[in-house]
Amino acid sequence: MKKLVIFDLDGTLLNTIADLGTATNYALKKGGYIEHPLSSYNYMVGNGVRSLMEKAAPDASPEQLDQLLKDFKEYYDNHCTDHTVPYPGIHDLLKTLMAHDVKIAVASNKYQTAVDKIVKHYFSDIEFAAVHGERPDVPKKPDPSIIFSVLSECPTPKAETMMVGDSAVDMETARRACIDSVGVTWGFRPVSELRSAFADNIASETGEILSLALAE
Repeated sequence: MKKLVIFDLDGTLLNTIADLGTATNYALKKGGYIEHPLSSYNYMVGNGVRSLMEKAAPDASPEQLDQLLKDFKEYYDNHCTDHTVPYPGIHDLLKTLMAHDVKIAVASNKYQTAVDKIVKHYFSDIEFAAVHGERPDVPKKPDPSIIFSVLSECPTPKAETMMVGDSAVDMETARRACIDSVGVTWGFRPVSELRSAFADNIASETGEILSLALAE
C-alpha cells in the first residue's frame, strides 16, 4: 500500500488546456505572432511556461520571449479558471485516498503562484500534504528535485510513494526519483508516449489509481 501519491496538475488532475492555450494566444496576438489552434497546445505544455512560449513562438529572441511570458502571465493570472475543469472522478479519488490515510501532493512545472491559485480554487476541500510548482531554486521535471522537495516536506519511504502524470516528463521524473509511476490516458499526451517512457502502470480511469495505491 502507498502512503503518498504525488500528482501532476495539468492533464492529470485538471484539464487546463483551453485556459493555457487562450492565454498563450493572447500573448502571441499582442506580440504580433501567429496564434495556434487550442488542440495544438497538448504538445507544447508540460515543461513550464517559458518552454511553452518557446514552442509557440520558436523564432522569438530571449527578450521577446520575456515579453511573451509577461503578457501570458498577465492574462493567465486573471483567467486561469475560465474553462479549466477537474477530470471525471478526480475529486472522489482524492477524497477516497484521504479517507484511507494516503497523503496526496502536487508536483507541477507550472509556476508556483498559478499552481497555488488553481489548487485553492478547485480543491479547497482537499488536504494536500504538499503543493509544489515551478520555483527558481528547484529544477523543473523531469529533474527529480521536485519529488525530493515533496518528500522532504512529507517524509515517506520511496517504496511507499507513487507519481501520477500524463506525460513522458512525469514518467521520467518518477524513474529518476526511484518511485513507481502511473501514466493516465485522459491527459494531454497519447498512451504510446507513456509506454515509450516506461510507465510502470497505465490507468484509464481513476479507480485504477485507487487500486494501485491501496494494493497490499
